[in-house]
Amino acid sequence: MKKLLTAIVTGACLTFGAAHAADKAPTAQQSKMGTCNKEAGDKKGDDRKAFMKDCLSAKPAKAMTQQDKMKTCNADTKAKTLKGDERKAFMKECLSGKAA
Repeated sequence: MKKLLTAIVTGACLTFGAAHAADKAPTAQQSKMGTCNKEAGDKKGDDRKAFMKDCLSAKPAKAMTQQDKMKTCNADTKAKTLKGDERKAFMKECLSGKAA
C-alpha cells in the first residue's frame, strides 16, 4: 500500500511539473536553439556541429546609436555633395531612420 501511494504521489508531481514547465515561455537561448536547428536543415555530423556552434555563438545585431547615425549620414552627404537645404532635408530623413 505504501509503494502504491508513493507511486501515485510521484506520478502526480511529475504530471503537475510537466504541465507547469509547458506554461513557461522559452528562454532566448531556447528560441535561438530552435531557430538554429531549423536553419541547420539536413546537415549531419561535423558540418552540423560547426554550423550550430557558429549559429548559437552569433551575437544579435546591435542597434545603431544616434552618434553612429550621425557619422553615417554625414558621410553620405559628403559622398553625394549635398549642400544647404538639400543637405538639411537629407539629414532629417536619414537621422529619422526613414531613408533607404
